[in-house]
Order: sequence, then structure tokens, then C-alpha cells
Amino acid sequence: MINGDEEDNQPAQLALAVQLPDDETFASFYPGDNAQLITALKNAAIGQGDELLYFWGQQGSGRSHLLHAACAELDGEGETAAYISLDSYQNMSTRILDGMELLALVCLDNLDAIAGVAEWERAVFNFFNRRRERAPGSLVISAINAPRNLGLALPDLASRLDWGVAYQLKPLDDEGKLSALQLRAELRGFKLPTDVGRFLLNRLSRDMSTLLAALDLLDNASFQAKRKLSIPFAKEILGL
Repeated sequence: MINGDEEDNQPAQLALAVQLPDDETFASFYPGDNAQLITALKNAAIGQGDELLYFWGQQGSGRSHLLHAACAELDGEGETAAYISLDSYQNMSTRILDGMELLALVCLDNLDAIAGVAEWERAVFNFFNRRRERAPGSLVISAINAPRNLGLALPDLASRLDWGVAYQLKPLDDEGKLSALQLRAELRGFKLPTDVGRFLLNRLSRDMSTLLAALDLLDNASFQAKRKLSIPFAKEILGL
């Protein structure tokens, strides 16, 4: 576990106590119109991309999934990665960033959460500068808006974010979401009929986190009941 003690900032002592979701990989992410971004993330994960990669997208668009996937990709190369979701900054010390400039890959999620929080903006800015001074590695940052639209109070931090390459994570349309659900079902070892998928899109919130949670529930229920997925079964299990 990375902490604020100075002795824990030595490279040999750095460890990462983050359990990445085992189903959030590049293989399980339906790309839609985001093939270029995914390629850039894969390159960043293996140290062949830009030193700084920034991408933004709406809530539920899959930003965290992609950052988890990048970390998983690097982990497969035997290197060390760090993933930090800044929407939990109130439960963390800024010293969690101490020493992370030594890692091969660092992913900072939900940067918008610390907009206007002076202590954290300064900590990220200082980390950014330390990162640039070390040997080559990749820093990937995600937020809900483009850098200039985050409402950051520290102008130098906003300008630093403009140094790297930036992408917008384009949301899936309904057909893309259906394909994403069917891909996830296939990876879990079952088939999602198209009519059931369209039913979920029509009756539930269209954000992917809600849809995937419903898919997981239906998968577990159909396995236990030994029943195939159908619209009547989905209505029964989801109470629709």
C-alpha cells in the first residue's frame, strides 16, 4: 500500500493495493467510434505512446473501464501501474501521489472531482512536474470535460494538461450499446437475444453501468433458474 512515509517512496518498496475488475479489459470494451483512442491507450500502456494522454467523456461512457484496461495491459507486461480515482479524494491524502512518478504507468480518473480543491490541484500539478523529470513512462488522465472546461482554479495545471494528446470518448448510440451488451454476454458465456437487448434499452436508463448491472442480474438469475433469456423472464426478474 502506498502511503506518505518517506521511506515508502523508494522504487523497490512501491506496491499497489488496487483490485482491478477482471472483466474490464480492452477485449470487453465495445469500441464504437473510439478505435483511435483505444489504440493510443494500448500504446500508452506498453510505453510506446505519448507521455501524457488525456481523454474525456460523459458519466457512464466507460472512462474507468478503459483506465482499468490500460492497467491490466501493463500488468501483463510485468510492469507496475497505479490507478487512482480522484472522486474519492476526501478519503485520501495527497501524499498518495508521492513516489508514483517512478511507476511505468499512472492513471488518474475523474480529475474534475478536484476542480477548485486547492490542495489537490497543487498536488497533481507537482506530481505532473515530477513525472516529466523521470525516465519515460505514461500518464493517462480522464475527466468529464476537456481540460479548459474543468473549472480548475490553478491555471498552470490546466496549461500542463494541454501539453499531451487529448481525445473525446464518444458515446455509443443505441445500436452500439446493444452490441456492447451482446459482447459482454458472449464473454460471460451466454447469448443475449437481440429482442431482449432492445427491451432493456427501451425500459431501462440507457447509461452503460445500469444496462450492464441488469445484464449481470439476468445472467445470474437465468443460470440459477436454468431458463433462457427472454422478454417475459427479463420483466419478471427486473420487475418491469
